[in-house]
Amino acid sequence: MALNSHLLASGPGWSVSDIVCGAGPRDRPFEERHDSVCIAAVTAGTFHYRTTLGGAVLAPGALLLGNHGTCFECGHEHSTGDRCLSFHFAPDQLESIVAAVPGVRRTAFAVPRLPPLPSLVPLLAAAEAARDEDDGAELEELALRLPAAVAVTLAGAANIQRSPAARDIRRVTDALRRIEAEADGSLSLAALAREAAMSPYHFLRTFRQVVGMTPHQFLLHTRLHRAAVRLHRSDEAISAIAFDLGFNDLSTFNRRFRRVTGLSPTAYRNKRQS
Repeated sequence: MALNSHLLASGPGWSVSDIVCGAGPRDRPFEERHDSVCIAAVTAGTFHYRTTLGGAVLAPGALLLGNHGTCFECGHEHSTGDRCLSFHFAPDQLESIVAAVPGVRRTAFAVPRLPPLPSLVPLLAAAEAARDEDDGAELEELALRLPAAVAVTLAGAANIQRSPAARDIRRVTDALRRIEAEADGSLSLAALAREAAMSPYHFLRTFRQVVGMTPHQFLLHTRLHRAAVRLHRSDEAISAIAFDLGFNDLSTFNRRFRRVTGLSPTAYRNKRQS
């Protein structure tokens, strides 16, 4: 199993690393231990994360949550490889950040992951761009903002359902892989369900239970996340970005981007540049 970890930035009580895993179905998962509090953003690939809090399938845009001192394992029964931006915090550092968030007191995670959420797109896009640009200052700020955003989200989040049968998890994971690989194309619910050998309704319900959103929402999330990254780190024409990512209408792209980030693509880029 190939596991490469590259430290990107660090400071008192925190660090962030780029972790690339090449494990696949033939590699047996092995138990590890969180030596610090961990919040890891999945940027590519899928894997199964198991802790004492339960199991969860993690896909691009999801956040792995790990409490200090807890044991866990990551498995790739149905796919090969993943990449994560892994933020680590000393417990007292996390407590100091959460203490400054109004209305939030709990620091220990009660769930193993957060699914891809529109509210987190700007933060995760900025983190991915900072990784690619080797921007340590940006990563330092994100190391303060991300745990606060997670704490606020968890304080108001509904209970996340348990994962369904292993066979259905495998089918959904295959669908996630296809959406990730072909996000700029045309993917219908019927076609994805047919490939999964499931009825459209059962596939939709199972996908939402595993991933935390519907296939269409995940497709749009993937496209808009990639758009946010490109807007953050390049000066490409907005129309070119929109069309490259599968949006055939610029006004539709602008409307959906604003709905997710609260800003138009132009305003988002201008804010980054300023």
